[in-house]
Amino acid sequence: MLEGSLLRSPAGKQWKKIGVYPHHGIAFPLFSLHSEKSSGIGEYPDLLPMIDFCKEVGMDVLQLLPLNDTGPDPSPYNGISAFALNPLFLGIRDLPSIEKVPDYQEKLAALHALCASVRIQYPDLIVKRKKFLREYFELVFKEISQTSDYKKFIEKHSWLPAYALFKAIKESQNWQPWETWPGRLRSPSEKQFEELLEEYRESVDYHTFLQYFCFRQMKEVKEAAQKKGVLLKGDVPILLSRNSADVWWDRHYFLLHMVAGSPPDAFAEAGQEWGFPLYDWQEMEKHRYEWWETRLKVVSEFYHLYRIDHVVGFFRIWAIPLGRKANEGAYLPADERMWIPQGKKIMKMMLEAAPLLPIGEDLGTVPDEVRQALTELGIPGTKVMRWERKWHEDRSFIPHQEYNPVSMTTVSTHDSDTIQLWWRHAPKEAKHFAYEKGWDYKPFLTLEQNEEILRDSHHSSSLFHINLLMEYLAHFPALISSNPQDERINVPGRSSTLNWTYRFRSSTEELLRNEPLKTFIRSVIVD
Repeated sequence: MLEGSLLRSPAGKQWKKIGVYPHHGIAFPLFSLHSEKSSGIGEYPDLLPMIDFCKEVGMDVLQLLPLNDTGPDPSPYNGISAFALNPLFLGIRDLPSIEKVPDYQEKLAALHALCASVRIQYPDLIVKRKKFLREYFELVFKEISQTSDYKKFIEKHSWLPAYALFKAIKESQNWQPWETWPGRLRSPSEKQFEELLEEYRESVDYHTFLQYFCFRQMKEVKEAAQKKGVLLKGDVPILLSRNSADVWWDRHYFLLHMVAGSPPDAFAEAGQEWGFPLYDWQEMEKHRYEWWETRLKVVSEFYHLYRIDHVVGFFRIWAIPLGRKANEGAYLPADERMWIPQGKKIMKMMLEAAPLLPIGEDLGTVPDEVRQALTELGIPGTKVMRWERKWHEDRSFIPHQEYNPVSMTTVSTHDSDTIQLWWRHAPKEAKHFAYEKGWDYKPFLTLEQNEEILRDSHHSSSLFHINLLMEYLAHFPALISSNPQDERINVPGRSSTLNWTYRFRSSTEELLRNEPLKTFIRSVIVD
């Protein structure tokens, strides 16, 4: 019955493609990986052994954080392009004719040495990688640019010129906001745009060149995943940086007099102001959502599924007038009766635009009507086990066997505490949880309890079961830091040099060789 209803839903094509049965997987940021070939940070080719890892432990989903270009900002949710991949993750050793770079082996060894640091050192990493890639570009661009494959890539992606020019100007202006640029750069006419492309030709070619190889490497990853029967799940942030190529070039699609955020709640008494501009959905619709369709077509080049960040924001979003406090905002649309019709219209457009199944991040304060609409559309929501409670009754935890099947179960997110940290930081909740499980409460979660929670997450009634890789690594203390706080990927709302710098202790090769780890993961998945 469930299968039939999903196959008849607006997301029916997507479900038919992936199959209506339980899917299991791991999630991690690409930057956290490192291999024997890595040049200082996780790179696109480093995903290949992780696909093998998934296959060996009986998983069929590999989920990533966003891979969009973010410029010098390490946050994957602050993209400077909705389309471009981050060249920081380009697999340098896998580039063709790399031997043309003088002393390339010594230079690659110096880059690989950066993987030895416990946390990612972005400033040093960015400078050294750019120096090497610039040298490589100057030696091979002329040859590469004449290939038919390179020319087809440029013809296929109409967003490339604006992105490459934006980045070239950004660098020449020392990364100052585009709104402070001289008029000709800030708002070029079509004629001026063409002139600027020629004026910045070398830099434009360089950034286009990097995108060509980023796309090529990620397509190779997707092809490898398909051969192994593993689904790649990407992440599409709902919003973009105000200082992005898209806002600069297609600013008519954005409401620049407002910024997104969230209203005051139990987690933030004053509310939150995120700084991202809002979409002008009426203007988007006038152009038949062309921008979003292009974005999702690009996403479909790399993934089979994708996480929709802050999915409730497509239905209604907290809009704050520019320069005002978060608590002075209001929901947009203002008329509550418009929320569901607007959201369903946009979701249907997204389902029609690409063959990918979206999975909504519907955490936090989300109206029940929104979750109901997602289920009707065939779009799974997200169930973080510690937050699935009967909040309006006795606050008991909802049994995992009673979750809506059209959902994804997980024990944590990249923005939350790991299980171990949650147990320490929320003792009242932990005591409540232990009582309901029939456990003797202790201030530290035991390995056996940790294992049982992971097993429950893989045997909920959800159709998707995906956890962060470090939650499994925690079963083997030697694979993680002695300080559980070091296993956090990001702490939202806190400016910290530790955010987005997390690196796995083990290399991809070591993970693939770790038989006890693989046996453990198989054991929590199997009935």
